[in-house]
Amino acid sequence: MLTRLHTTVSLATLVLIGSATALAQPPEAVAPQADTPSAESKYLANVRQVTSGMVKAGEGYFSPDGERIVYQAVPPQYPFYQIYTQPLAGGEPELVSTGRGRTTCAYFTVDGKNILFASSHRDPNMKQTEDEEVAKQEEERRSGQRRRYAWDFDPYTDIYVKDMKSGELTPLTTTQGYDAEGAFSYDGKKIAFCSDRDGDPDLYIMDVDGSNVKQLTNAKGYDGGPFISPNGKWIVFRSDRKQEGFLQIYVISVDGEKEFQLTDNVGVNWAPYWHPTKPYIIWAGADHSQPGRPNYDLWLMKYEETDDAIKPGPIWRITDSPAADVLPVFSPDGKKLMWTSTRTDDHSSQLFIADFTFPEDQPTEEK
Repeated sequence: MLTRLHTTVSLATLVLIGSATALAQPPEAVAPQADTPSAESKYLANVRQVTSGMVKAGEGYFSPDGERIVYQAVPPQYPFYQIYTQPLAGGEPELVSTGRGRTTCAYFTVDGKNILFASSHRDPNMKQTEDEEVAKQEEERRSGQRRRYAWDFDPYTDIYVKDMKSGELTPLTTTQGYDAEGAFSYDGKKIAFCSDRDGDPDLYIMDVDGSNVKQLTNAKGYDGGPFISPNGKWIVFRSDRKQEGFLQIYVISVDGEKEFQLTDNVGVNWAPYWHPTKPYIIWAGADHSQPGRPNYDLWLMKYEETDDAIKPGPIWRITDSPAADVLPVFSPDGKKLMWTSTRTDDHSSQLFIADFTFPEDQPTEEK
């Protein structure tokens, strides 16, 4: 049994650039005053909510044709996230996962026919696991006090791919420990993922059938949330190796030989995602340099790629809502942005989408 089963990193506080030696530090994230125009209108238009009917929903991704989305959501009457897909234009959610266990991090295959996700449904003590979580949630409702959010590195979590036509579910990992946070390369030949099979969450890469697994990082702390760049050369990820609980954004070459830190601040920077055609990375971040509970907003960085490096560039703040805005992703054509937000009437996390406009070449705020 692994000793690190429940880890609290700084994303635990969620409700839900320069040169290699001078790293990016986003400005302090202060919500605009009532009489101050929001900066969001510069970048986001036609904002709309795309999920409903769930206790909470989030971490959504587009199908390759941009017509469907896949996401995780907590349904009524069940305590853990399950994976769903639905047409972006509207329609009833379709269950992808088995309906039991903890699930996370779904992603379409490049042909759009199958869906990758992580699940702990083979937990041999599933009924006990479910009953314990139900009891904790009932106590929260009774007392009116919420637990501090902590992501569960469930040791029974493995990565699966589901054929959406036949319903066949194929495991891609079977090693003891947490295997999750997987995403395909743009050519569909590789999967980057996070695993704590060696006792510490690190980055790995494998072939699409689960073979040829290679470990890429071995730093102390959590390395996770990997996404392979559009050209297949780099992987962007988050890590708290510098200070426990304070995530920063890094990139590493797919062979694991070159690594660069992109952010360095007193805060949490997580859920980085590549733009499909332009040299930008978007992520969620919050300033933890001051006392109190910080708010999470979306930030955009323009980077410079050379033959052997990724260099951080200017940063723009994309959202400034009093609600939490996290887990941003671009549509396949790069024209829309989808993210998870608590800007709902009941303050539950749900998926939102908007038309995206790029900022000018210079940042609108001083670094």
